[in-house]
Amino acid sequence: MGRRRSLEYDCAIRDVLDRIGDAWTALVVLELAKGPCRFNALRRVIDAISQRMLAVTLRNLERDGLVARQVLDLSPPQVEYSLTPRGASLHAALQSLSGWAEANQSAIRQSRAEYDSRELAS
Repeated sequence: MGRRRSLEYDCAIRDVLDRIGDAWTALVVLELAKGPCRFNALRRVIDAISQRMLAVTLRNLERDGLVARQVLDLSPPQVEYSLTPRGASLHAALQSLSGWAEANQSAIRQSRAEYDSRELAS
């Protein structure tokens, strides 16, 4: 059991995909690539994310060194988030995936519909 846990921890792709494969991380990174953004502005742009999930996502991205959090000297104080150089390099990888997803989404949906109709007929 100890060996298995060690392999899971040391697997780079699993470790990274656990972070970027959640429901919101890619959307936050794609949005922050446009420039620094405040919490509420991010929440308005990323449709359907709850305040709690955005806070958790940003905290995890900051923990991984992908996002920087800066408290602005305003009254009341406000917080701005931006991508770090590591986060920007993740954005570059996500751009390729995003382009692939856009190019293939229609065909994938068609394949799903065909599969589902075959399954219903069985």
